[in-house]
Amino acid sequence: MGSTLNEATDPHCLREGESATLLRGHPWRRFVVLGDSVAEGMCEPVEGYSDLQWADRVAAELRTVRPELTYLNLGRRGLRAYEVRATQLAAALAFGPDLALVVCGGNDAFRPGYDPDAVDVELAAMITTLQRAGADVITVGMFDVSHSPAVPPAMRAGLGERMRRLSTHTGRLARRLGTLHVHLTDHPAVADPSLYSSDGRHGSARSDAIAAAETLRVVGARLGAPVDRGP
Repeated sequence: MGSTLNEATDPHCLREGESATLLRGHPWRRFVVLGDSVAEGMCEPVEGYSDLQWADRVAAELRTVRPELTYLNLGRRGLRAYEVRATQLAAALAFGPDLALVVCGGNDAFRPGYDPDAVDVELAAMITTLQRAGADVITVGMFDVSHSPAVPPAMRAGLGERMRRLSTHTGRLARRLGTLHVHLTDHPAVADPSLYSSDGRHGSARSDAIAAAETLRVVGARLGAPVDRGP
């Protein structure tokens, strides 16, 4: 899983002082995360990168501006989109969030029988319910894990097609529903093997560092902060 970079030199990660600029004056005080293993945090360690997973990183940066921010991560590995809605949405609403990150559908897309419209229904229900409760919602077009060297070559094309379809559908939903959308699927580093874990399903600590940076840049753009995306 080695990379010749580290978090301080990686051009795709947060630069010194960047997060403070992006999040200056942000209004959020209650941050909830719903989803599968990507939300829960399954990143594989990479030398030179923090082991803090993506959602935890986002919460930590939000807290640098508002130390009183409360954070709840409901993410659980192995869940499909309908299971995330069934098991997490009520708890998320009870928490009373003003910011929510919803990331799921990857376990659906891993299956050859993936139904993008069915996943859309579940995502839309979660997003609109959270918005009606007063939360800004972050959605994600995930890294295409078919680039992982651990994915068997025979599976790569089909998995890649499904992951990109999931990303396209989620992006379309995000535009229609007005979420803060983080598009990672076409990230310049998406094909770099150092982004992926050895299990062929999850990301590495580097991918979580990059995902956190991109998430905060999207949030910063919504807040009106200048965003420098580097190379």
